[in-house]
Amino acid sequence: MNNQKASIFLLLLFLGFQTYAQDNEGEYITFNDRKNVVHGVYVGLTMAYGEIEGEDTYIGGIKVAYVANQQFEVGFEGKFLYSEQNIFNTTNNLNEDLFAAYAGFHLEPIFFSKSRVNLSFPLFIGGGAVGYIDGDAVRRDEDINIDEDDVDPVFVLEPGMSALFNISRYVQLEAGIKYRFSSKIELANSPIDRINGFSGGIGIKLGIFNMGRNRYKKQLN
Repeated sequence: MNNQKASIFLLLLFLGFQTYAQDNEGEYITFNDRKNVVHGVYVGLTMAYGEIEGEDTYIGGIKVAYVANQQFEVGFEGKFLYSEQNIFNTTNNLNEDLFAAYAGFHLEPIFFSKSRVNLSFPLFIGGGAVGYIDGDAVRRDEDINIDEDDVDPVFVLEPGMSALFNISRYVQLEAGIKYRFSSKIELANSPIDRINGFSGGIGIKLGIFNMGRNRYKKQLN
């Protein structure tokens, strides 16, 4: 009988302690009272479609960027452009398409960063090379030989506007439009002197956009 009373007493004592702990737990709130910068990093892939001189143009890109306080991105981006110009070159009797590869700095201020959907204004500044390639060989998936005489340096400035969709702490989708300004192309017999043009595309960013969040507990009076 004494053992039973002792067991019941210990059980009641344990339940009372648990109840007190739960009640005491409710007297705390989670908060973040520091105004320091929230850091982020990501790798992004983009695809876009546009036109150069009225012909279909496809752009692919990859970028690596640092995100400061979910309000500004700075990083490095590389892009490849292919435009189905189908220009007949009488010199080598080829139907040629236009291509360009360029890389440079990615800058992007972000607005409404605390919302599920953000507005941003990305800017690309960089340079690379532009030239012509045998379009028929590309469509037949044959080996391509690019002569140095068919390539010229190019400088590219590309501002734009995008909508950013925050899927999770690690994934963000983007969709937007851009306009590409380029320096003048100085290739022999080239009917195109610049690769300027609008493009619209989508992309995905994979990384951590708000690492180092400061969350604490504070006891209520």
